[in-house]
Amino acid sequence: MNAATTHHEQYSPSEKSLYIAFELSLRTWKLGMTVGFGQKARERNVPAGDLVALGKEIELAKKRFGLKESVPVYSCYEAGRDGFWIHRALSGMGLDNVIVDPSSIEMPRRKRRAKTDRLDVHKLLKLLIRFRLGEPKVWSVVRVPSVEDEDNRHLHRELATLKRERTCHINRIKGLLAGVGVRLKLCWRSLREQLEQVRLCDGSRLPPALHCRLLRELERLQCLRRQIAELQAERTEILRECQSPGVKGARKMMALRGIGDNGAWLLAMEFFSWRDLRNRRQVGALAGLTPTPHSSGDLAREQGISKAGNRYIRALAIELAWAWLRFQPRSRLSQWYQERFGGGGPRLRRIGIVVLARKLLIALWRWTEQDVLPEGAELRTAA
Repeated sequence: MNAATTHHEQYSPSEKSLYIAFELSLRTWKLGMTVGFGQKARERNVPAGDLVALGKEIELAKKRFGLKESVPVYSCYEAGRDGFWIHRALSGMGLDNVIVDPSSIEMPRRKRRAKTDRLDVHKLLKLLIRFRLGEPKVWSVVRVPSVEDEDNRHLHRELATLKRERTCHINRIKGLLAGVGVRLKLCWRSLREQLEQVRLCDGSRLPPALHCRLLRELERLQCLRRQIAELQAERTEILRECQSPGVKGARKMMALRGIGDNGAWLLAMEFFSWRDLRNRRQVGALAGLTPTPHSSGDLAREQGISKAGNRYIRALAIELAWAWLRFQPRSRLSQWYQERFGGGGPRLRRIGIVVLARKLLIALWRWTEQDVLPEGAELRTAA
């Protein structure tokens, strides 16, 4: 039986388009397809990652809605574990796709709300239509990096992961020793010899099971330290030899006193090299360092920074701000901070350093993109 599809022309735009929303999961993709407001959505499930089945469903949807083969197809899905490969595949199939930040999707503020894949895909579909009809602030769209730019982010992210794991192993070794009343100033090159010489409060040696566990922890720690050294050497070699725009921007930031290879690399590969930032507001918002005022009637208060941005850059910006005060004391930014917050207490100085971090990110963006040196900043010497 082939039921005719009902079209409501008064609720649909004059130029027909096909809208598709994806609700992704590990095994299946749920699709919601429609041609505009007032038209009941067509729901289908396809196996996850099956692009052939997806293409057939799009063709069937065009026939179902009476659309031509050449009509534009707009799609969307939420950013998540699947990353950007789906976007690239959809673009290769001719779809105009956007990736949505899930935290930017408007939700009701009731205490409880129903949540199913079907409800989610219908919600995405309605927001996609509003977005394509000229309401850009209905959600936040994720900027998709190129394959090369995405690959460049793995080095510093892996390095950060390894350093966290190294800290966990060090703390575990110290905790295990503290559990038997041993306090050591650890020397990692001679830790095996130290463990052999450790004596408990009664003069006995470490228990055999604990001693073996500590040796295994030490082996894992040494493996991590070796991998960290290899990644740092690889990064140093790239900074010295590579001529890509991102690496050139990193070398340009390293020319400023107070910014080393770690900060310059992270800023270049994670922030400045491919995001096409247009103004200072975008720089502050992307780092999550913008203020969030709450003003209603006679009530006005500041809620702090938004934190709706790149967490790697936000943490680094705070560290760079403290380093900037130390290594660039005669710069205009450092003088502004000392005049405004230098005479205050610890809490006021911590608040001020966040403001300085945002201003510093903007100054570094102008330095890398527009060759505008931060006022009063000093460059490194030739040595």
